[in-house]
Amino acid sequence: MSTALRAGALLGVIGVAAAAFVYFEQEPSAPSAEQQSQPQAVSEGYTFERLDNPPRTVVRDGQTVTATMTDGARTVVLTGQSRTFREPKATKAEVTTNAWVRLAPQAWRQGEEQADWFRPWLTKALSDNTPDVLAVAMEYIDGAAAEKNAEGVRFRGDAAFGPVAATGAGRLERSDFYDYLGVPWSFEDGTRTKPDSNHYGAVDCSGFVRLVYGYRMDYPLLGTNTAGPGLPRRAYAMAEFGPGITPIPNTGRRVTAYDSLQTGDLVFFEVEGGADELDHAGIYLGVDSDGRHRFMSSRERINGPTLGDVGGTSLLDDGGMYSRGFRTARRI
Repeated sequence: MSTALRAGALLGVIGVAAAAFVYFEQEPSAPSAEQQSQPQAVSEGYTFERLDNPPRTVVRDGQTVTATMTDGARTVVLTGQSRTFREPKATKAEVTTNAWVRLAPQAWRQGEEQADWFRPWLTKALSDNTPDVLAVAMEYIDGAAAEKNAEGVRFRGDAAFGPVAATGAGRLERSDFYDYLGVPWSFEDGTRTKPDSNHYGAVDCSGFVRLVYGYRMDYPLLGTNTAGPGLPRRAYAMAEFGPGITPIPNTGRRVTAYDSLQTGDLVFFEVEGGADELDHAGIYLGVDSDGRHRFMSSRERINGPTLGDVGGTSLLDDGGMYSRGFRTARRI
């Protein structure tokens, strides 16, 4: 995949899907994409607080938490204008949050607020009106509007999970982000691959994570399931070998404590029978309108990315299939 193609995707005008549902809104009103604004005015009166479990730096403007950076991770949670994410075809629950998730140029370290890059980056991030991780993820749910870049590559729009199996029973996995795009790709580890035309427009669970964080947000990606300078291909490899930190370690048992989670974290599950292996991945959204911890992932039953409850609730804490299978989280 050429740099030009990726740049073309990122330079495309990102709008709100004009489908029968509203998946994103600003409060109190819902302006157009060009009017979307994230955060608040930047102040020079910042204070920096160190917290543990996991080690992180919290930026405060007076009493307001402005940003949170975790040691060893690039994801930064910024406080901005409240948004509501919804998918009424798939659930009555909604997620309303003032968290905006963006990537710092490098992994955070204690004291990094003194580095030359940080203040200019924070100032820019707090006035950035382009889609963040959460908004980008919503651009692939059922009915989301499609858009192509200057090279004619569809880089956003309703994504499938995978093609129907030859037996007619279920849908096939192995749909990565480049299959959705329909373009060949060269990875950070030197691996090169070509898309499968039968999987065009589709992403499986880990492919969806790579589409959002990798292709759209420019996080490095690997073409293998090994450790390296980017996200591996499959869910188990992301959890075990991926960059970043594990706010919730994998003990092999169901996770029942959620205080360490942060919006934008990758969450991993063991939900399929057979091998004792992590087999599903998603992106944590936050607490929903029912007070439950909700995530988003690409799923077979609804045929694509969803925050809904078709084929199992997208919840970490309700005792459902995914809740029982929740094993670990990674912050990249």
